[in-house]
Amino acid sequence: MSEFTAMAGLVSAPGAALAANILAFGRLLRRAGVPVGSTEGLAAMEALSLVDIGDRRQVHAALRAVMVRRREHFPVFDQAFLLFWRDPEAGRNAAAMALMDGMKEQAKPPPGSRRLAEAMAPQRPPRPPPQPPEERPPVDVAMTVSERERLQTMDFEAMSAAEIAAAKSEIRKLVLSLDARPTRRFRPDPLGPSVDLRGTIRASLHQGGEILSLERRRRVTRPPPLVALCDISGSMSRYAQVLLHFLHAVTNDRDRVHSFLFGTRLTNVTRQLRHRDAEVAFELVSHIVPDWSGGTRIGESLELFNKQWSRRVLGQGAVVLLITDGLDREGAKGLAEATARLRRSCRRLMWLNPLLRYAGFQPRSQGIRAMLPHVDEFRPVHNLESLRALVATLSGPQQVRRMAA
Repeated sequence: MSEFTAMAGLVSAPGAALAANILAFGRLLRRAGVPVGSTEGLAAMEALSLVDIGDRRQVHAALRAVMVRRREHFPVFDQAFLLFWRDPEAGRNAAAMALMDGMKEQAKPPPGSRRLAEAMAPQRPPRPPPQPPEERPPVDVAMTVSERERLQTMDFEAMSAAEIAAAKSEIRKLVLSLDARPTRRFRPDPLGPSVDLRGTIRASLHQGGEILSLERRRRVTRPPPLVALCDISGSMSRYAQVLLHFLHAVTNDRDRVHSFLFGTRLTNVTRQLRHRDAEVAFELVSHIVPDWSGGTRIGESLELFNKQWSRRVLGQGAVVLLITDGLDREGAKGLAEATARLRRSCRRLMWLNPLLRYAGFQPRSQGIRAMLPHVDEFRPVHNLESLRALVATLSGPQQVRRMAA
């Protein structure tokens, strides 16, 4: 008898039994980092009453449709569903086969495995606080590292659900103050470096045409626009989830910030990220982004950006953050030309690549080799420390780009 045949018996039993299972399943998803509340639990009960509860695929599709709101949570839900609604006999057989194949090479765990393992672990009651000793012994702290310092250097892909939440809280505290650039506009200033001829003549009209004093002016300075192009393909999905919080914080902290997501197509999410509530903003993003955790077409996405958006958002010395690992499923087709045109359209092009976290990184893929000659800076972006270094670099004075002869 499968687990869905056993679940079918719960329909004829009192409804409290099914409600208890749905409640426990919702708690498991919450501990794994999927936002599930009482509304989703009630919707799940109603959804199960409309499908054949003995059909595995129908139950899975119904629960995922009403309990998951964001695409990046689908892999975590699928694993949690298999672990929670499993057949005990199948579980024992799978465990026996795993012991026999223990010497085989282990496959890479899917995203969210660590969070699910923590969520499935039994919840132990908190230990009582220890009694303080009469005399505190000396503690050697020469080689100890605080939890916050460890979080700064931990890779986003290796973080648990609690560590991801702590990292997002730290990201919201980052303040990005771009180096202000002079514009074409001037403003009146009594101590300005240049004479305002038009203002001087206008002021002389109040004195019968006599010029008694010179009006002065100063050029207006303004931070340049910031444009982010973020890769949301399967190889970048875990980093994109965290970096979206960084883009949301920057968008709500300053003006003239434009954000685009690309996988197999390009999507402008600037308006959605302007919502103050992060959860609401990401839910709006999930509704308009159809290719999350899919393939990657970097060349086509950059070409589309150059044709449709570059003239609108890359004026006044814009800074572009290109966030991708450079792994394009189309190879390097049109990638070098699109990157070169993007670099000519902006003042500063910074490529943020999480693969630089490896000490022995080598640009071996065709996409990386095609893009690398056309960027101004090539930086890692895989932990909080690299994000802080990026903010410090953007806030400092910009280097003047030397044009090739």
